[in-house]
Amino acid sequence: MPLTALECRKTKSSPNSPSFRTWGACKLWVYPTGTKLWRFAYRFGDKQKLLAIGRYPATTLLQARMERDKAKVQLDEGRDPFSCEAPGTN
Repeated sequence: MPLTALECRKTKSSPNSPSFRTWGACKLWVYPTGTKLWRFAYRFGDKQKLLAIGRYPATTLLQARMERDKAKVQLDEGRDPFSCEAPGTN
C-alpha cells in the first residue's frame, strides 16, 4: 500500500536512531529531533547511493514522488542522479 500524506505527518522516530517510512526505493527518514527528510536509494555503477530529495513538509509527498521519478528516468538514461542538477531544477 502506498505511503499517504497522513502517514507522513504522523510518523515519529525512535529515541536513538532515525526511522523510515518507505514506498519503493524512496524513504522518509525521521530523526529523533523531529526532522523528516526524503531520500531515494539507488544503485549506480555497482555502488549503493542515497539521493537527498528534500525536507518534509517543505517537500510534499507528491513532490518527492515526482523527484524520485525524475531520478529513475536519469538512471534509465545511464546518468547518475546525484551528479546531475539539484532536484527541482530540471
